[in-house]
Amino acid sequence: MIRTRAVRWRRGMVFALPGLWVLAVVAVELLSPRGTHLVQLLAAAPALACAGTGRRQCVVLAGVCALLALVPLGSAGRLDTAARLGTCCAIVAVAALAHLLTAGRRRLMKELERAREVAAAAQRTLLRPLPPRLGGMTLAGGHLSVSEGALVGGDLYEALATPHGVRVVIGDVRGHGLGAIGTVAAVLGSFREAAHDEPELPGVLRRLERALQRELGEPSLGEEFVTVLLLEVGSDGLVKALNCGHPWPHRLSRGSGRRVRAAAVGRGDPLPPLGLFPLPGRLPVARLTRLAPGDALVLHTDGAEDARDARGEFFPLARVLAEAAPVAPVVPAAVVERVRTALLRHTGGRLSDDMALMVLRRDRCRVAGPAQRPGALTSGRRESPPYRLEDTAPL
Repeated sequence: MIRTRAVRWRRGMVFALPGLWVLAVVAVELLSPRGTHLVQLLAAAPALACAGTGRRQCVVLAGVCALLALVPLGSAGRLDTAARLGTCCAIVAVAALAHLLTAGRRRLMKELERAREVAAAAQRTLLRPLPPRLGGMTLAGGHLSVSEGALVGGDLYEALATPHGVRVVIGDVRGHGLGAIGTVAAVLGSFREAAHDEPELPGVLRRLERALQRELGEPSLGEEFVTVLLLEVGSDGLVKALNCGHPWPHRLSRGSGRRVRAAAVGRGDPLPPLGLFPLPGRLPVARLTRLAPGDALVLHTDGAEDARDARGEFFPLARVLAEAAPVAPVVPAAVVERVRTALLRHTGGRLSDDMALMVLRRDRCRVAGPAQRPGALTSGRRESPPYRLEDTAPL
């Protein structure tokens, strides 16, 4: 509310400033001693109007100022007719020039707005919004780009429901901003195909590696690489992972009472990032954790952990996650928004790297159905399944 009032106040001042300028010049001209000629300053009013508000007010003020220049006012009354006509012509010339400049600026602004709309549509297609529900899970994601005006930077994420479970990728391309979009597109495009086609996670990762090699062309010699974390969440909540140089995720689970605790999960050293070295012949898949109904998994890029404030202190991600979801059930969208707000507050809005964040909450579980009595005869009706699916956490 306070910010809205401040914006309205600034807009009102922009509209009122040219008129206040004219009134001030006229007042000073009427009250100033003889010999002081300030009527020429009226030429600034049309320029101020065009720069701040638009061409219509510029034309109106130009006409008013031209008439005031022709009317003898105070010390201006001692000016001869030629001087007053010269002042009037100067005002008209300034108004005409400001009008032309404003028209060119408006055309450029419209072209820039169209270019931004096209870029926003392309970037939303590349890093499309996550669905709110997917394969029995509630999802939310968000990102911040260090490049001003860019919706997408060097971070990537995607989640897909496949016959093999919910598969998730999150990664970080070396560099940031618009220059990394080509690599992001190659990795995401490959994942969206391989996640459905490959029965095992190692096959998906190898497809990503081949797509990255095609994108980079010649060996990059360590100059270009991508950190990648691949996850597969089964119907029983088991989370399998392949990690190539990426930060391990955090798990949000219910502790004592309804309190939620945040803990990092992940064992062992990750593989090198894609692009630095060829993948080894054997890719060990880590059984990361098993999500109970209502538990959530938070995936992030290193832009969150490495962010610093003005004193050089790192962003306390684990503490912020615990504060973002103090009690169960965890709301993924709220966690993403609170972490993003806390990160901007911690850095003062001056990011040094792109940041991406994903939160996945398991909502469904298997509930045992009634057991069949031994020796019971089956009828021609379809039997009930041995389990049913229930939502355990309301949205």
